[in-house]
Amino acid sequence: MRILLLVSAFNGLTQRVWCALRDAGHEVGVLLATGEREMIEGVRAAAPDLILCPFLKDRVPAVIWQHVRTVILHPGPVGDRGPSSLDWAIADGARAWGVTALQAVEELDAGPIWATRTFTVPATPPRKSALYTGPVADAALECALEVVVKAADPAFRPVPAENTPTQTPGAGPRPMMRQADRAFDWSEPAEAILRRIRAADGSPGVLTEVGGLPAYVYDAHLGPARKARPGTVLARRQGAILVAAGDSSLWLGHLRPAGEPGTRTIKTPATTALGVRLRGVPNSPLTADAEPEFPNAYRQVRYRRTGAIGWLHFDFYNGAMAPGHCRRLLAGLRHAAAQDTRVLVLRGGTEAFSNGIHLNVIEAAPDPAGAAWANIRAINQVCREIITCTRQVVVAAYAGSAGAGGVMLGLGADVVAARDGIVLNPYYDIGLFGSELHTYSLPRRVGADRAQRLIDEKLPVSTAQAVRIGLVDEVGPRHPEAFGQWLTLLAERHSDARAARKRRAAKARRLAAERIPLDVYETRELAEMSRDIYTDRSGFTAARGAFVRKERPAATPRQLLLAGNVGPAVPGRQRPGNAGPVTERRAPIAVRPAVPVVA
Repeated sequence: MRILLLVSAFNGLTQRVWCALRDAGHEVGVLLATGEREMIEGVRAAAPDLILCPFLKDRVPAVIWQHVRTVILHPGPVGDRGPSSLDWAIADGARAWGVTALQAVEELDAGPIWATRTFTVPATPPRKSALYTGPVADAALECALEVVVKAADPAFRPVPAENTPTQTPGAGPRPMMRQADRAFDWSEPAEAILRRIRAADGSPGVLTEVGGLPAYVYDAHLGPARKARPGTVLARRQGAILVAAGDSSLWLGHLRPAGEPGTRTIKTPATTALGVRLRGVPNSPLTADAEPEFPNAYRQVRYRRTGAIGWLHFDFYNGAMAPGHCRRLLAGLRHAAAQDTRVLVLRGGTEAFSNGIHLNVIEAAPDPAGAAWANIRAINQVCREIITCTRQVVVAAYAGSAGAGGVMLGLGADVVAARDGIVLNPYYDIGLFGSELHTYSLPRRVGADRAQRLIDEKLPVSTAQAVRIGLVDEVGPRHPEAFGQWLTLLAERHSDARAARKRRAAKARRLAAERIPLDVYETRELAEMSRDIYTDRSGFTAARGAFVRKERPAATPRQLLLAGNVGPAVPGRQRPGNAGPVTERRAPIAVRPAVPVVA
């Protein structure tokens, strides 16, 4: 089937749907909703059999849904309507929620139903972004696949929404959640504040005052019991701050200053945002040894050992790694490598394994070029530590999706494992050549030709495709708990003393026999990066600014368009020696009729 994904952004959910439909053999393209005229012209040029909208904030023009079957994936159960569905579900403490596939009609979220799924919401309030990338994305993908099957059935007719009553408590028409609905007072219980912040994380955040700074707050975690005036900043640790609440305290990992009306400020680690306002605020003394006594210590990197297996778990907000994150992970790696274990499992977060360097911190720095250079040098040290580790068999466990340098980060491991359903974006797309020793590790996994194609094509890779091409060795279950159990069995399998010793020895010999030292690969990459960072040869400054401020793209990247609908080339990063962009002609094809509804 010829399927067009009409979306506001090519986000994680859209990428999952795109990958799954392509893996199923369909012809799939993407059209970004950059404007009404552009949507109409793009659909006419693509001439799809079906339009799916996994992530669309804009109204679909009537001329589109009246002529082409158009199905919206709404992140709410049957009967739910409105743009703040997940916000209300988390804020109200809903224990069950869902996703509904609705045919586009004039009234938003009111069309006939093609498919629906429900899921359980954790009792501990999840971050909205975690709920979206986890249960919502899983349910939406199931709905999308069901819609495609039904679209191929000439006898199928969607069911009017009024004939399908809701069975989920709390579902119904709800307005957009405003800041007045999200507001809290620091004198309220910490768990109540936590729920409000997580219902707005990662966007738009909750506006409050922290350390005298009006700011939107994110990345909240329960802190230890503290007696202090509510709202007082008590301590700082690893970029986060500890704030007193009514009955306890909360760690806040990230802030975004309120700024002037109409301006878009940048979300950064809380200590970066507050700067000199933290003068006199002590660093938290809590260490790994103190963690049993202080279970709510703020920790981004944790190490534990079970027999012959060492487990190094890191979880950085949105997968972004500033120099400080890199240093903490490097210290953890060196500590883990010094232990007398046979296997070292490096596991990233469930929302994101890693997305490489921290663009927000770079953009907010007084000297962005210097910050970018320091960041890439720091993350390269982590990559080198993984590649050169010969004391243990290293297993890189991608529990969450990864992009750019975050994909390359773990490719130097002996075994690369991934959780089913994650998406990998093994390329650089913001005006950077890239480093992370990818010119060494990527070709050794997939071959030189395929490595170059992955870099040049700039397309997501599903776990199924990643295994086929050798990017990933093993794929475990989708459910996080099941993946953890599977990962334990995988690590135990590689912990056999004789097999582990032989594998480590073979790796040491292979590294020693390398004709070109790792230093040379890094030097070549950094030479290219220096031109991108310091001379801005490929538009890194503009691309970085657009990314961190979430600016709407001007056009759909041509590699995402349906075949026969390439249109004008979209300016992008050209790697040295590559041919320039090619513009193909559009083939005018008539649109297909929409499916009637059963009365």
